[in-house]
Amino acid sequence: MATKNVIQMKLRLILGDQLNLDHSWYKVKDQNTVYVIYELRQETDYILHHIQKIVAFFSAMRAFAKALKSQGHQVMYFDIGSEISKNSLSENIKNLITEKSISKFEYQLPDEYRLDDQLKKLCGEINIPSQSFDSEHFLTEREDLKSFFEGKKQLIMEFFYRNMRKKYDILMDHGQPLGGQWNFDKNNRKKWKGTPIIPNAYKTGIGSQNEILSAIQKARIKTFGNYHQEHYLFPTDRKEAFAQLEYFCNHLLVHFGDYQDAMHNEQRNLFHSRISFALNVKILHPKEVIETVVNHYYKNSRVIELSQVEGFIRQILGWREYMRGIYWREMPGYKSNNKLDNYNKLPDFYWTGATKMNCLHESISDSLDTAYAHHIQRLMITGNFALLIQCHPDEVDAWYLGVYADAIEWVQLPNTRGMSQWADGGIVATKPYVSSGSYIHKMSNYCESCTYDRTKRIGENACPFNSLYWNFLEDKKTHFSKNNRMAMMLRLLDKIPALEKQEIKERALSIIQNPDGY
Repeated sequence: MATKNVIQMKLRLILGDQLNLDHSWYKVKDQNTVYVIYELRQETDYILHHIQKIVAFFSAMRAFAKALKSQGHQVMYFDIGSEISKNSLSENIKNLITEKSISKFEYQLPDEYRLDDQLKKLCGEINIPSQSFDSEHFLTEREDLKSFFEGKKQLIMEFFYRNMRKKYDILMDHGQPLGGQWNFDKNNRKKWKGTPIIPNAYKTGIGSQNEILSAIQKARIKTFGNYHQEHYLFPTDRKEAFAQLEYFCNHLLVHFGDYQDAMHNEQRNLFHSRISFALNVKILHPKEVIETVVNHYYKNSRVIELSQVEGFIRQILGWREYMRGIYWREMPGYKSNNKLDNYNKLPDFYWTGATKMNCLHESISDSLDTAYAHHIQRLMITGNFALLIQCHPDEVDAWYLGVYADAIEWVQLPNTRGMSQWADGGIVATKPYVSSGSYIHKMSNYCESCTYDRTKRIGENACPFNSLYWNFLEDKKTHFSKNNRMAMMLRLLDKIPALEKQEIKERALSIIQNPDGY
């Protein structure tokens, strides 16, 4: 008697930040392979997200599913309105395996420890073979950074970055850095004073955002932040993402490096590319971004200086890959680091922007309106203040992970807990990134229309950052007593007269106890 052939069905899971159409999975169309994408409450609810972040993810995920279907792949897409959206990812996969008589389960390695752990446990619970695949996105493997720094006491990003430049032959000239130096960071610290003229940010088309917004509201997903179509700038697919990248090259790259650290109350975007969301959900590959920018520079080197380009490349080729390496080297313990013993609550104005401190009001209001802020606003305004008032890093992490559309834990956590809050004790940064009002004035026009006087340390109208800065150094000086990069500031702290130091302490404590009153 003939044996009936049983069709072997394969299920492949695609997560919301794995939208890479060039992945090798999609080279072959296979009618026995089903791809599944979920919009889940598990992902919308584990922290409080900005409304635009959820809209951006769902828009990109739906566009990706549509693109796969148009290529002839079998795709099952479950949106946030479906009943199963309330189930966990693991529960849904198990149910689908049973319903579709799946014989093998496959997934791409997640870039978040939480999901990586969840899927490993799931594979141990199902009774069919499973296999994980690389996401084919990053320029390094998970363990590369760990291997690179093996035996070294400090994980200096600059050394890692130089190695990446050599490895991929980016901005190199016969084995040496183009222009004779590796890093033009000192050229990238100009304050923007109204010129040169800043072109408008690239505006994406109107797609399914309003439909998704209605679905989110109907599902009663709790969010924060604002949604206005004119402020929504996140691409949904490769066509829009490449258009955004090309716009950056043609209109913004020429001045990017000079003003990449600048801040201004009338210019949210300045000369930034705004492609971080497209990169982090893998619509764009870092290599194609780097090649596009470098090729544009070589074709236009008469008008674009090397310093403008190197600063951008350093962020993609160096910092981004470095942060991912730190994440996988240090997790899961990294997430509980609190080396400075900070336990205060994050102020309520981080959720509203309602503060008289103009730099914080502008940066937070921008974030609430756009689900975006550039790196100096994140590091030296919102992060700086949170550290100076000694907030618990858990609270700071949750805000940063929720408020920005490009925030996925592998990149957010080491940037926030490490670079911004120094909660890792110096794994990422050799010193804490704290400052008084003088730095904010140096890099922005925020102080010009502020209630407080940036030149004063004490008194009711003194800039809160000033007293908080010196109080922070006093409170944490034992942590930094052997830190050479902090030695000069600690010596200056010792020179402040005892009476003035006491007044600084009193004002700082009043701010820490009631930051929402300032």
